[in-house]
Amino acid sequence: MIARLLREPLLYFLLAGAALFYLADALGGDTQRRIVVSDAERARLSAQWQAQMGRPPTEAELAALIEQWIREEIYYREAVAMGLDEDDVIIRRRLAQKLTFLTEDLATAEPPSEAELRGFYDDNAADYAQPERWSFVHRYFSGERRDQAEADARAALAALDGGEADEAAVQGDPFMLQRSYVARSEREIGELFGRDFAAAVAALPVGGWAGPVRSAYGWHLVQVQDYLPARQRPFDEVADQVVADYRQQQRRLANEARYQALLQRYEIVRP
Repeated sequence: MIARLLREPLLYFLLAGAALFYLADALGGDTQRRIVVSDAERARLSAQWQAQMGRPPTEAELAALIEQWIREEIYYREAVAMGLDEDDVIIRRRLAQKLTFLTEDLATAEPPSEAELRGFYDDNAADYAQPERWSFVHRYFSGERRDQAEADARAALAALDGGEADEAAVQGDPFMLQRSYVARSEREIGELFGRDFAAAVAALPVGGWAGPVRSAYGWHLVQVQDYLPARQRPFDEVADQVVADYRQQQRRLANEARYQALLQRYEIVRP
């Protein structure tokens, strides 16, 4: 019986397979369970601590950071071995984000030339135009504090126009924001007071008091003190912004090109 079994080819096939499986497990297992705390990892942990705490870590603190990193690395490897990274939305998005960051880093590794930046500036000149701006002061009349806030504002304006009161005497009500603003665009004024108020201010002449002008808060008397027309800012004035915008564009283009290249490798089956 034993002699016949020893002559069976299937036995040797199973034994060879078992030997290969054991060898692969032994060699691969050692690699899987070997954690190297490199000098680079020590430096990264130290730099991360210093960025957060404003000082380098002590030896004890660095040792604790390393122990925490080892614990995290062990948990990470065991979780991956158990397949816990599969079908996890957070991990899925984080890995996609890391690939995006890698693509962006490669796209912006080389600094752009001045010719490229000036060409980008010329192609997007409208983005670097400075809009019209207004400097103004205002007096606020609250509908919550007054029964007739608009009428009180009109009376105050009449007193100012008639010389019956000076500007210091017309204080209005306390206001949560500033009483004066310098060189603000219509969009910026609208973000603070509302679009209708901003449009009304943009239509006022420079000089005396005007109003009442309604905002999201109540009624105001407004005095436009200065007006700056729109202008095209030259390249040298906005060079830093151009560099930032150019790099952002390169990141966006690189990501889209990378995605389109990867998309060609897949067959997409849609419902």
